[in-house]
Amino acid sequence: MAVPSYTDNGDIAAPATSPLESALAIVRTSGDNALNLLARVFSRPGKLLAAQGNTIIHGWIVRPAGKGDGNSYTETGNEKIDEVLVSVYRAPKSYTGENGADISCHGGIATVRAIMETLKTAGFRDALPGEFTFRAFMHGKLDLTRSESVMELVSAKTEKAREHAVSRLEGKLEKEIQAVKDGLVTVLASAELFLDYSEDEAYAGGGVSDEEAGCLPERLLLEDSLDRLRSLSRSYHRERLYQEGALTVIAGRPNAGKSSLFNLLLGEDRAIVSSIPGTTRDWIEAWVSIEDIPIRLVDTAGLRDPLDIIENIGIERSRALLEKADLILYLIEGTEGFTVEDRAFLQKFSHTQAEIKFPADNRLDIPAQSSSPLIVLWNKADLSPLPRMEVEFTIQEISARTGQGLEGLVSAIAAVLEDGSGAAAIQDRWSGQSAGSSSPGTVRQKDLIDQSIRVLEESLGLADSGGSLDIITPLIRDAVNYLGEITGEVSPADILEAMFSRFCIGK
Repeated sequence: MAVPSYTDNGDIAAPATSPLESALAIVRTSGDNALNLLARVFSRPGKLLAAQGNTIIHGWIVRPAGKGDGNSYTETGNEKIDEVLVSVYRAPKSYTGENGADISCHGGIATVRAIMETLKTAGFRDALPGEFTFRAFMHGKLDLTRSESVMELVSAKTEKAREHAVSRLEGKLEKEIQAVKDGLVTVLASAELFLDYSEDEAYAGGGVSDEEAGCLPERLLLEDSLDRLRSLSRSYHRERLYQEGALTVIAGRPNAGKSSLFNLLLGEDRAIVSSIPGTTRDWIEAWVSIEDIPIRLVDTAGLRDPLDIIENIGIERSRALLEKADLILYLIEGTEGFTVEDRAFLQKFSHTQAEIKFPADNRLDIPAQSSSPLIVLWNKADLSPLPRMEVEFTIQEISARTGQGLEGLVSAIAAVLEDGSGAAAIQDRWSGQSAGSSSPGTVRQKDLIDQSIRVLEESLGLADSGGSLDIITPLIRDAVNYLGEITGEVSPADILEAMFSRFCIGK
């Protein structure tokens, strides 16, 4: 049997809702012949075939007992599978640009499976991941940036991530890329016109001066296009933060209050809290939204010289997580103050701890300094406030038991995580502006923007050094082509298939 591909224009079907028990489910179909095939297994075929687009038909999905004239099934002996509503779509006014129908059925797992098997006997095949959206792109219903935003919207973990995905689905990134590309096309046209004019002058015997040979028409427009692309590139860090979240690890000595802080940030009791040191022997995790940033929050085993093999395994796992963390929350037990273990940890993980002196009896191995951002917390501030001390870093007071200092910690977490996207992003954050209106949302988009930036910077460098315009012009054309790949105007078939294969089934 031939393996289907995205270039196969056969009629497709797939569940468009999760394979879980629910009140309702949707099975989606699409294809030039989709309505005719569906009519074979629908209790009211004539009504379905006569239906206008964007209308709903009530009936049953049936498993036919036998064939009639070869194009439809007989009514006698048909087995009813489920009572359904069929939403009819006719090309080109559909999501895919093809004929199709969404079958709203009851949400039982067995029911959906039976409907899918019945559709396949009628002539449908299973849709590939993302194939519905792929067809929408191929029929001009969506550009690539809007196509990719569909999956971003499906996987959005917070309200901010949803808002940004919707902005790309509306076409805001497409419009920004198109505006930059139009500017570069103007620069390119002016450069080529200048080259043609220069060649005519040279042919007439007038010659071309060195100054003319090295000039770049519409240079200000090119520089403006480059600035806009750099802004898009810078905004990517924050965009990925909203989409993928940040691994935030809570660390500290045993009984420093890590599990209490974990429960406080989560808003529920997930970790066991005990006054006995070493209660948490392995790490536990949960997702939480902090100022619309998805946070994978991890509570780790207390860091100390292990007392047994099991505790040692938990501590080693905690250390491995710390090396991968996007942010570390390190707790100091306020009633005991700084210990040798605390100082050793801060020497390794803080960027500003070069002046810290350690006792000679420090028994902890301190590898090379980590690059993970760090927030130091003085816990149990309700029992023992932070004393005056001279340190090279900021310490925040908090009480994981009472919630004292929680609001400040939440703001600090968001600010530190967003800081990687630059000062402009922080300014946007406090002014309430949205950064997602035209930010790149995928690695593919970011890489193509960066490639455009690289060749435009090269073209300006050549212009500054008196390079010939006939060498500069192809670089500008490369930038235009890279931007065309972002929206899908220029996209090899293998790249398209690799991109859409990461979508979920039914989209």
